[in-house]
Amino acid sequence: MFNFGSKLLLLFLLAFPCGLISIGQVSADPDSAEDIDPDVAVDEEEDEEEVLVEEDQIQTSEGDDDDDDSEAADKLMTSHPDADTTIIFMTGEEFPANEIVRFLVGFTNKGSQDFTVQSLEASFRYPQDFQFYIQNFTALPLSTVVQPQAQASFEYSFIPAQPMAGRPFGLVILLNYLDTEGNVFQTAIYNQTVTITEKEEGLDGETMFMYIFLVGLVALMLFGMYQVLDSRTKKRLSVKIEKGTVGINDVDISWIPQETLNVMNKASPKTSPRKRTKRAAGVDQ
Repeated sequence: MFNFGSKLLLLFLLAFPCGLISIGQVSADPDSAEDIDPDVAVDEEEDEEEVLVEEDQIQTSEGDDDDDDSEAADKLMTSHPDADTTIIFMTGEEFPANEIVRFLVGFTNKGSQDFTVQSLEASFRYPQDFQFYIQNFTALPLSTVVQPQAQASFEYSFIPAQPMAGRPFGLVILLNYLDTEGNVFQTAIYNQTVTITEKEEGLDGETMFMYIFLVGLVALMLFGMYQVLDSRTKKRLSVKIEKGTVGINDVDISWIPQETLNVMNKASPKTSPRKRTKRAAGVDQ
């Protein structure tokens, strides 16, 4: 009985807080709904609509500004139909590094109004993206007025940097000019990819050292081959044995005095062991 009562009390203690929480949530929902004022909700909706309208206006104005900027850029990059340009490279079509490159630009006014040539500029661009500058040269100010049906020529020079040798870059040459109404025009006289070459010079220290090293290496190889062949040749040669004289006739005795020779002839010659044996055998008999 006691165990059943304790279990019932424990169940009551667990169920009572849960019931209070659920009742509090149910009673809180009507209160929150009643606290909201309809006028306030309408005002909030109007504020949200005003914010959305302002954002749309800002986006529209930004789009208009971008369009204006793009139109202005297009105007700057447009050449006049009455202007004709030509270019001639005085140093050839090659562009050696760390050397002066000169060219002439011809401007022809084919219209009926004056043109004022403002400046001439050149730059090297990244070949995959011509908007990225690699080397930008100083613009040449001109401020030259070209009358209708007249021509003018301008000279420009630049020096490609030495680290650019052996690599392709985009060469862009621009001519800026104005008409009588003040409109700005720009003509891309040259817009192509070129390769910066490296000038071939005489023997420098590095090249000479390389040649000396190669000559020494060849000489060392030849000397080693000679030593190997010489050692093999000596092994193959047979050993020469020197033989003495057989008789007195093979000896040159012209330098001996005649008296000495007479004494040597009178003396008994030495007999060989074989003759001595024969002589001894005769005596025994």
